[in-house]
Amino acid sequence: MRYGMVIDLRRCVGCNACTVACKQSNGTPPGMFYSHVSLHEEGAYPNATARYTPMLCGHCEEAACVSVCPTGASYRDEAGVVRVDHGKCIGCKYCIAACPYEVRSFLSERIEGYFPGSGLTEQERVMYGGFEVGKVYKCDFCRSKGYTDGIGPSCVRACPGDARVFGDLDDPESEVARLLAAEQVRVLGEEYGTKPNVYYVARSGA
Repeated sequence: MRYGMVIDLRRCVGCNACTVACKQSNGTPPGMFYSHVSLHEEGAYPNATARYTPMLCGHCEEAACVSVCPTGASYRDEAGVVRVDHGKCIGCKYCIAACPYEVRSFLSERIEGYFPGSGLTEQERVMYGGFEVGKVYKCDFCRSKGYTDGIGPSCVRACPGDARVFGDLDDPESEVARLLAAEQVRVLGEEYGTKPNVYYVARSGA
């Protein structure tokens, strides 16, 4: 088994529903995102075009973050998902420096909440209860939430354009494997040699 994702950029409209769903599902603190949509413009006014690229951990087969971790806190599980064992994480941030995609987050200070000076609400205390200062956090395809084996990651379920497809890359009958076989796909940062398991279908003419 090897979990992966295909993101069809032809279907992505940059609505950030994936970003919001991920943040709500994982209850990440202010400023911490496991998934986000990168926006850049091509061309010049009045013919400028907005390009959206959803970004998340690539769950790489040759993950630089895993190889540099001195304690084994960063690891690939039995389904090929790159995860963090927070009991082993010492906050050295080697993994953050090694990741070429900049999709890891470090909680450097106590969480204050969204309204400075007012303290945490009861909901925020519950939501942020699993986060510890001095640890690294990242996308794990919602494995820690128990979503992967069944209904799929939150970002996939929230996408109104069905731009994201998730599943077992090693199962030739899975939707994600069939999509990989049918479409021309690419990975981000192929030159890094990390072999991500998140693939992109390019827009026409891209």
